[in-house]
Amino acid sequence: MTEGRLPALQPKPVAVVIGASSGIGAALARRLAGEGYRVALLARRGPAMEELARLLNERCGEDTARVYVHDVTRYEDVPRLFQRILQEMSRVDAVLYVAGVMHRVDLEEFDFAKDREMLEVNLLGAVAWLGQAALYFQGLGHGHIVGISSIAGDRGRVANPAYHAAKAGLTTYLESLRNRLSRRGVHVLTVKPGFVDTPMLANAPRKKLFWVISPDQAAADIVRAMKKGKQVIYTPARWRWVALVIQHIPSFIFRRLSF
Repeated sequence: MTEGRLPALQPKPVAVVIGASSGIGAALARRLAGEGYRVALLARRGPAMEELARLLNERCGEDTARVYVHDVTRYEDVPRLFQRILQEMSRVDAVLYVAGVMHRVDLEEFDFAKDREMLEVNLLGAVAWLGQAALYFQGLGHGHIVGISSIAGDRGRVANPAYHAAKAGLTTYLESLRNRLSRRGVHVLTVKPGFVDTPMLANAPRKKLFWVISPDQAAADIVRAMKKGKQVIYTPARWRWVALVIQHIPSFIFRRLSF
């Protein structure tokens, strides 16, 4: 190094967190900012994100977090907003799709309005955003794509058909992205949480809840898996063994179960 010349500072990586206003998304933003990322916060609820950004900028340095108010069902806005984030934050190194909705659905209820919103937010919004990430990262030859699916997508249960279908679709979509992009140096992680203490859990049957973890614990598992280049994780990890059992229950028995 030439005497008197300081080494160039390595720019901080940037993570785009879609669904950052609460729950796992907000916890991921806090975790990533604490590990040296700048974060773009996206969700519909601007005030909640503004407060989160204020805290992150105080704790981790000015311009750590920026807020972008966005409805993930406005698919036509995604390419333009992605380019705006690239321009304003100079780079994108990871895109995490955490947005999700789960309505309460009775066993005799078939409500298309509820079903459509769950499919649009949980699956179509993910395809719109992660497709943009895939296009960008394959050109770079590196990057992280993270999608929050669910153990609920591993089988078609009686409780909430559209929610299960959306998560199953997201799991398959992420696997397809992984198979396409791994040869281009891009990492794709599928996350399958069990019960996480978020507002969404309010629509789950309380008597059937167990192994409930905090959003912070889920975020820690996710960031650790992202750094290690994992492909699929359950959080907490013991859900993997539950899923293995569920996946191998014969259909004639599974259709009689009430969960």
